[in-house]
Parts: sequence; C-alpha cells; structure tokens
Amino acid sequence: MDTFFKFSERGSNAATEVRAGLTTFLAMAYIIIVNPSILSAAGINPTAAVTATCLGAAVMTIAMGVFSNRPLACASGMGINSIVAFTLCGSMGLGWQTAMAVIFVEGVAILFLVLCGLREAIMEAIPVPLRHGISIGLGLFIAMIGLKDGGVIVANADTMVSLGSLLNADGGYNFALLVGIISIVLTVVLYSMKVKGALLWGIVISAIIGVPLGVTSLPTGVVAPLDFSTFAAPFQVSEASNVMGIVEAITTPSLLLFAFSLMMSDFFDTMGTAMAVAKQGDFLTEDGKVEDIKPILIVDSAAAIAGGFVGASSITTFVESASGAADGGRTGLTSVVAGVLFLLAAFFSPLINCIPSAATCGALVFVGFLMMSDVADIDWANPIEAFPAFMIIAGIPFTYSISNGIGLGFITFVVVSAVTGNIRKVRPLMWVAATAFLVYFIMTIM
Repeated sequence: MDTFFKFSERGSNAATEVRAGLTTFLAMAYIIIVNPSILSAAGINPTAAVTATCLGAAVMTIAMGVFSNRPLACASGMGINSIVAFTLCGSMGLGWQTAMAVIFVEGVAILFLVLCGLREAIMEAIPVPLRHGISIGLGLFIAMIGLKDGGVIVANADTMVSLGSLLNADGGYNFALLVGIISIVLTVVLYSMKVKGALLWGIVISAIIGVPLGVTSLPTGVVAPLDFSTFAAPFQVSEASNVMGIVEAITTPSLLLFAFSLMMSDFFDTMGTAMAVAKQGDFLTEDGKVEDIKPILIVDSAAAIAGGFVGASSITTFVESASGAADGGRTGLTSVVAGVLFLLAAFFSPLINCIPSAATCGALVFVGFLMMSDVADIDWANPIEAFPAFMIIAGIPFTYSISNGIGLGFITFVVVSAVTGNIRKVRPLMWVAATAFLVYFIMTIM
C-alpha cells in the first residue's frame, strides 16, 4: 500500500489518510441531503436522487484517489444542480432526462478539451499572481460557506449579508448558530494544541453537542432502499417531450449553448478547487502549479459525464476536499476512504444525514484561514498584476461562484495589460480564456 499511495514519500501514513478521508466526507456529507432536495424539484424521485448522488460520488471519488493519488473528492456540484432543477426543468420545462443529457454533453466536451491538452495549457498560461489570487479567493469562499452553514452570517435584504442571531423570529433560540460558533472555537483550540485530526474532532464533538440542543437530529432509521431509476438518464425518453434526452440535447441549439455555459463553469471551478486543495496538500509548486494535474482533470471531466449518466447532476471536484488535506491527507487513500463512505452512505443515509452543516462550520472556516497565507506572495505595489488578482479574490466570494471570480480576474488582467503597454505579458491562451469568459458573461446577463 505504501508503494502504491507513496505514504513515506509524502510524509504521511495510512492512519492519517483514513482520518483525513473521514474529515473530507463529513465536510461534504451535506450533499447527500441537499442534492436530492434540489433535484426533486426537477421531478426526480428523492430516493433515486439519493442513490445517484451517493453512488456517483463514491465511484468518482475512488477513481480520483486511484488514478490521481491526490486527496480530492468528487460529488454533485452545487449551482449546476440548481440550474438543472429550476432553469432547465423549471422555467424551460424540459424533462429531467433531457437536463441530464445536457450535463452529459458538457462532460464529453470538457473531457475532449482535457485529452487535447487545452485545459492544462490554459492553467499553465495563468500568471503566478492570479494563481495566488485564486487560492486566496477560494479560501474566502470556503470560509463564507462555513459561516453560512453555521448561521454566523445570514442573508439580509438591506445589507446583503449580516450577522446571525441567537433568537429566531418566533422568539425561540437559534441553537444552530451556537453549534457553529462552538465548532469554530473547538477547531482553532484543538489545532493550536496540535491535536491530530483537529478538524475531524471539531466536527464530531460539535455534532454531539448539537444533540441535546436539537441541532443534531437522531436517525429515524438505519438502512435506506436503493433506487436506480435515474441511471442512464440521457438515454431515457423525456417525460416532457417524449424524445430521448440525448437526442433532444444535441439537436436543440439553445441547449448546446447551455452546455457551453456549464462547461465554462465546470472548467474553471475545478481549476480553482485543485489549486486550493493542492495548497493544503503540499502539491502546489512555488510558482502556483498543481503537480500531477492531468489525471485530476481527466477524472473530473469523466465525473461530469458520470453525473449526467446516473442522474445526479454534474459531479465535480469538491472544494471541501481542502478540509481533509488540511487534516493531513496527502495521497489518494484519503479519496478512497471518502468514496467508500459515500458508498456506505447510499445504504445508511439516515445515519449520515444526522451530521448538521453547523458542525462542519469550524473546519471550513479554518481551511479558509490557512489559505490566506498566499496574500504575502502578491506584489501589491504592482497594480498590473495585483488588481486582477484582487478581482479574483473579491469576485469568487462576492458572486458566490468560483468561475465568475476567475473570469473577472482574467478579463481585468487582459484589459489592464493592454492599456498599460504590457500586452506581451498576456499569453495567447489567456486571450482565448478571457474572450470565452466575456461571451459567457454576456450569455449569463442577457
């Protein structure tokens, strides 16, 4: 096992990797609840959605661990699942079979780009300051997700976002906020005391504290049934059009444009996520390059295809993987463990669903803190490079989108370089990426 996963070479061991895999899984486990609840709005049976979500994540996370040997985990991506449910199936009135076919087509396209070397080449063309900006922006994004899950920050119609309250509108107590705060304090204290598995212990202890507070619910059962009715979704006949999903997807121009926009999001989301996890997992080079990036991108692209095929929406590399890397995960065994736990969750989802999102707040916030170290590597006195990096840093959390933030930074870099006479600093593929983002933004806002 040491020979295959390279524990000794990377300064790790099997026990650490198993613990890191559990940390990653617990930080991602919310998707087992959230994804089916969203896909049910598309007309997918909730039990079938749970089966597709768990098995899709299990297979692709194990594949990531085996083929890339890096601590990255995959599951149905948030954002694209909402597009499937509320745009493709909702406002456009498509059957969920066709919507999954669009995801399938997007995955095939992005896999083609990876095999051609274009996706990796674009990553190589990104200037170093912008790479640091992506890492920092991802750190803020992860922390924001954690704070939201813990109820520390909430939406506000007047100020966009505000501090959560211990009192609910009905006068009761918001104990989820209390659990979220406890998880942050526990994680920081345990990590400062150099306790092994500090992030994992922070999640587990917070979840236990949440039991008497009513935040952590007790399981209503142990074993859940499996339902494979969404499998081969693109090749099923759409309930809305009575046409096979894949046929409708590739013969409808508007759906092909949708596939392009989803590809842009998937393309750069994974790039940012890989850099964020690489930073924590010690496989990011000094100039901001991710080691062994090609197998990571190949598996991630195949995951999008698999997500459409099983009916789980697009499966992608999860930024929460950084929590496992921060907890010591350095090899693919972390991913294999997380994948096996997703496989078990398909059968025991009532038990897994007991972990509240508030309990993972501390782990995600602390990962965000760790990723802020890249701030020192940006030359803030040079606005030509620093301002585009800032646009990425601000754009990712403020638009709640990895790809949007990266796009704002890319376009800004090209424009600033052009008007300041530094056009030679822009590599050809950066022009291609910036132009593609410009088209993407125009399609999004029109």
